[in-house]
Amino acid sequence: VGDRSVLTCPLKGQIYFLTWKITPKAGGPCTLVYRLDTNTTHRTTCSDNINWTFRAGLAPALEIWQVGIAQEGNYSCEVASLEGNFQMMYHLTVLVPPRLSLYCDEQGSPVCEAAAGKPPAQLSWVPESSSTAEEKYHDNGTVTVLSKFTACDTNVTNVTTCMVSHPAGNWSQTIA
Repeated sequence: VGDRSVLTCPLKGQIYFLTWKITPKAGGPCTLVYRLDTNTTHRTTCSDNINWTFRAGLAPALEIWQVGIAQEGNYSCEVASLEGNFQMMYHLTVLVPPRLSLYCDEQGSPVCEAAAGKPPAQLSWVPESSSTAEEKYHDNGTVTVLSKFTACDTNVTNVTTCMVSHPAGNWSQTIA
């Protein structure tokens, strides 16, 4: 989320015609068309953060600025060139890093929360805990994971660390 993504098509010979067909998970389809003979582009129902990138000597690429969950979906590029017709398919998956918080509940037990991540974060404790994580799914596809520290034995230190593992990164917080 928030990053820039660039999708490219195969560059084989002189391009005559290039089409991007986008089918996002949310919202309607979008199409971008480029014609070399008239040097024109045409777009239908594409969001403002999706556009062409033209660079000398390279095939026109599709650029997505400030990628959001709404851009997740299938992207198909079709090229007509002197060498023939070519197609490239992409499936864009958007990662959302969770917001990490660590606090004590009413009984004084540490609680670790990895809020609104996609996919769900994995939580673990140092020292080791016998707790299990609860997941809460949100309408936008993100998941909040909550874990309450449960000591495995009575010889536990008074400092506890929550470790969060996620494809977008790894984080930890410590509480006394």
